[in-house]
Amino acid sequence: MAFASFSNLSTHSFSLPTQNHPHSSLPTFTLITHRRNPSSHFFTPNLISSTPIFAPTHLGGGGGGTGNGGSGGGGGGDGGADDREHNREEAMLVLAEVGRSLESLPADLAAAIKEGRVPGSIVRRFFDLEKSGVFRWLLNFGGFKERLLADDLFLAKVAMECGVGIFTKTAAELEKRKENFSKELDFVFADVVMAIVADFMLVWLPAPTVSLRPSLAVNAGPIAKFFYGCPENAFQVALAGTSYSLLQRIGAIVRNGAKLFAVGTGASLVGTGVTNALINARKVVDKSFAAEAEDLPVLSTSAAYGVYMAVSSNLRYQILAGIIEQRILEPLLHQQKLMLSAICFVVRTGNTFLGSLLWVDYARWVGVQRSRE
Repeated sequence: MAFASFSNLSTHSFSLPTQNHPHSSLPTFTLITHRRNPSSHFFTPNLISSTPIFAPTHLGGGGGGTGNGGSGGGGGGDGGADDREHNREEAMLVLAEVGRSLESLPADLAAAIKEGRVPGSIVRRFFDLEKSGVFRWLLNFGGFKERLLADDLFLAKVAMECGVGIFTKTAAELEKRKENFSKELDFVFADVVMAIVADFMLVWLPAPTVSLRPSLAVNAGPIAKFFYGCPENAFQVALAGTSYSLLQRIGAIVRNGAKLFAVGTGASLVGTGVTNALINARKVVDKSFAAEAEDLPVLSTSAAYGVYMAVSSNLRYQILAGIIEQRILEPLLHQQKLMLSAICFVVRTGNTFLGSLLWVDYARWVGVQRSRE
């Protein structure tokens, strides 16, 4: 068990040093010490935090980071030794406060604490999440753990995105197709199926994370090393002791774009395949429908949707999660979770509707869908 022990100290208080950032300061903790009780060699420090977990840094990163991880993978630099030591001290004080040991934590989180890659505020959030049965179960999965530690509203945002997706996308299809909506139901169905399948990944991939991954193998290639150091979100805030260069942030866009291209193409293959099967089944039953119905171009539609996801969806969701939510809304409303959730719901609903409008225009522009007169 890791406990703090002091002797022969008069009653006083002092603040642990913090590093200044251009936009906001790191969490400031006040350590209250008391004269030792003759019957005890231990005391429990009181930690008081009044600022958000993440302290915004310059977008371009810099040389103050650590090379072995951080929020989303860890940036480069050699000047983060002091920050890492400060993180380690904070984390150990939180453990002492709640009476937990490193051995009681998941191995990846314990290793990150030992290496100074996560501050005490992240450890405190882990303990808060453990109080919920659902979150405690999800913390067993590395991907969910990294995202929930970075954003305790991550699961709510997944529900928002998938829940409103079918309604907003259908409404957008109706808005763009107007009187042709009923004539183009096959296109509408394909679009909605593709969108719902992709909605989860659009929240998952660009979500900011607290990286708990172990270091890469020594023999890893240069490409693997580069992308390992990139954040999950190009605009996400770096933890203390971590920074991302501009090139690493661009790498995050490229990597997520490649993943979303694969997701979009796969989702489209499923959506258009199902739609074509329904069209052919209706042709057998309704002979009049056979003359006006046509199969959707599977390969060209799938490739077009993959490109759309890699470019439009990728950029929109990176900006939404990394700038609008984490850099603007979270610092303003981090103590008003209900209000924060409501505003995130409105913003994400608007973004989903905008995406549906853009897809219809894009699909017609590249020729995979034609307006039916």
